[in-house]
Amino acid sequence: MTFVRWFEETDRSDVEEVGGKNSSLGELVQKLSGLGVQVPPGFSVTASAYRRFIEANELREPIRAALAGLDLEDVGGLAERGAKVRRLMLAGEIPAEVEQAVRAAYRELCQRAGEETLPVAVRSSATAEDLANASFAGQQESYLHVRGEEELMSRLLRCYASLFTDRAISYREKRGFDHLAVALSAGVQQMVRADQASSGVIFTLDPESGFRDVVYLTSAWGLGENVVQGRVGPDAFYVHKPTLREGFASLVGKQLGAKELRMAYDFERGVVENLPTSPKERASFSISDEEVLQLARWACLIEEHWSQGGEPTAMDIEWAKDGPSGKLFVVQARPETVHSQRRGPLVRIYHLREKGQVLAEGLAVGQAIAAGPARVIDDPSHMRAFQEGEVLVTEITDPDWEPLLKRAAAVVTERGGRTSHAAIVAREMGIPAVVGVPNACRLLRSGTPITVSCAEGETGRIYQGELAHDVEEIDPAQLPRPERTKVMLNVGNPEVAYQQAQLPSDGVGLARMEFIYAGMVKVHPLALTRPDALPPHVRREVEDLVRGWPDPQSYLIGQLSLGIGTLAAAFYPRPVILRFSDFKSNEYAHLLGGESFEPHEENPMLGWRGASRYYHPEFKEGFLLEVAAVRRVREEFGLTNLKVMVPFCRTPAEGKQVLEVMQEGGLVPGEQGLQVYVMAEIPSNVLLADAFAEVFDGFSIGSNDLTQLVLGVDRDSDRVAPIFDERNEAVKRACAMLLESAQAAGRPVGICGQAPSDYPEFAAFLVERGIDSVSLTPDALVRTTRTIVEVEGKLS
Repeated sequence: MTFVRWFEETDRSDVEEVGGKNSSLGELVQKLSGLGVQVPPGFSVTASAYRRFIEANELREPIRAALAGLDLEDVGGLAERGAKVRRLMLAGEIPAEVEQAVRAAYRELCQRAGEETLPVAVRSSATAEDLANASFAGQQESYLHVRGEEELMSRLLRCYASLFTDRAISYREKRGFDHLAVALSAGVQQMVRADQASSGVIFTLDPESGFRDVVYLTSAWGLGENVVQGRVGPDAFYVHKPTLREGFASLVGKQLGAKELRMAYDFERGVVENLPTSPKERASFSISDEEVLQLARWACLIEEHWSQGGEPTAMDIEWAKDGPSGKLFVVQARPETVHSQRRGPLVRIYHLREKGQVLAEGLAVGQAIAAGPARVIDDPSHMRAFQEGEVLVTEITDPDWEPLLKRAAAVVTERGGRTSHAAIVAREMGIPAVVGVPNACRLLRSGTPITVSCAEGETGRIYQGELAHDVEEIDPAQLPRPERTKVMLNVGNPEVAYQQAQLPSDGVGLARMEFIYAGMVKVHPLALTRPDALPPHVRREVEDLVRGWPDPQSYLIGQLSLGIGTLAAAFYPRPVILRFSDFKSNEYAHLLGGESFEPHEENPMLGWRGASRYYHPEFKEGFLLEVAAVRRVREEFGLTNLKVMVPFCRTPAEGKQVLEVMQEGGLVPGEQGLQVYVMAEIPSNVLLADAFAEVFDGFSIGSNDLTQLVLGVDRDSDRVAPIFDERNEAVKRACAMLLESAQAAGRPVGICGQAPSDYPEFAAFLVERGIDSVSLTPDALVRTTRTIVEVEGKLS
């Protein structure tokens, strides 16, 4: 029997002898160290050594007897039986021949490192571990900073006993593994001094959505157990794999974690302990961007190496940084076994099973049903009273409400229409909203159970009580796809981009920069370029917000590029059309510092917005920051699928001025395939479509504003809200005119307004007239796609 094998002597085929964890380490050392992947040196105490231990101490029958007739429902019985087996194991003696081999290997490892008593990690590695469908991760014990032969032998015995922790026994029982058929190997690996640096975990997919084109990396100060066991909120990073492989620095996601604790080694007491981190450590990233990219490159190599039949195998990887040397190491790698086996996202269609008393009605947004206690709140400053899962009832919302909206089961507002802030955010969050409900705050009392239904057509209803309802799940992959018309999505919130990207679409017809501003930037751009114009207390808030960045402008460019980059990466290589910021002056004023730079306008909807801002001396420098963020996404991240769109462009001359400012900022139409679209949302865009076609590469109909301006209806006015209807013949004629002129000029036309999502018949009208693409909210994807396929079938 061989009782010790060095990592370089093993590979993935040796699971039965060295266990899943150690066989993976051997595979890394043998096959990937030549490509730069660094693994701390070490050896495996083999499964043969474990079996020799069991035989020498005659433990097989006592273990079998202790576990006979085990009932997992009897938690007390499980604990009692597990403790008995562990006592039997710890009372055993490691056979002399095994002990001799382990001591000799440890001495050689010390010699290789040039240390007399090298600190090592002793990690359990079971022979049924890290399989494709059963990870067994965390079932057995590992020991860190083990120093000297005596301590090593003691920890080896404890590893053997840990094969029978309560959780390991339960896990094997549920999975149908024979307890005595599973053996344990122990990996003895040179300790990486992460207690003086950082460590964490890598997944080669997004663990929330299962999206495969990103590497997700977490990091925290100190040893990695805190991250693995979830004791701290780590820093988190996303790297886009396709463009990383092309050589781009595609770090598209970056979030600072709380990192409340640092796990370190106390040499005086000889124990590992958790210490509170300092305010500076909590406010700083625990790993550099370049180190994230390096680890992501290694993760891609590991994933590709583990691939089977051409299909990449999603991996769960642990890494550590050595404080004294500054070197990065991979300390574990195993197939990811939970998220990689999930099905793709499903579309849900809701049906009420029962009726109840209707308390109020309004316009339905989304096509879902939700129930919960009502919570009436009149100001976002009172959001602490709101509990997750309640139904928010309020007069109207703006970007200040978004943190609360993320926790709501549904939303009811007294004011607003289908294009209000509450409606747009509700669609992004996938929750139902009923807007324009007169006296909702009076009719619906806090704490009262209600059901919000938006699954009954255009009218949204609020019922008394929590009514039973069904949810039908449809696999979008089974949906028929249109042959001519591209079906795209409207997105804005980067948090759900990876989930939505797995829906069957041809890309993004409208990515809203405002969501990224409100959720990730939070500050007015001019507050960063002209801080001297701010009141002292606001200036301090801005300084706190941008602390840690090289300069204030870098903060905005960095945050914007991360949000934009996430959207572009999620749908890559499909096109993503980003609309430059389209806040109105009153909305810009709500951003931190905004009141110092925004004029008061009687009608902001028709005021200083869109294109007119971008070249204006009082805002141009802010727009150039947006341009810099787009350049970074396209040039540094390599996401050239990103296109841009100019909103509310009143004249072709304005369009030319905007393009000149873009070129001044280094963003040149045509370079690296950059296309610039214009929103068609003003009657002048329709009447002068031939002239606009000479300036821009394409059009996207903004049916919300176009309806407002064609009909002369303020869509925020409750008094005239019933007149606002995209299906009005005047609006349809305007769309038809635009399509005819654009087609004659050879320019593509899409629609990103709300109408096709709300009204399938409007989508049918546009398809009949040859529109190139229809961009939908995710909740309308199934229904409207079916309509488009049906219309195309009739036209063919």
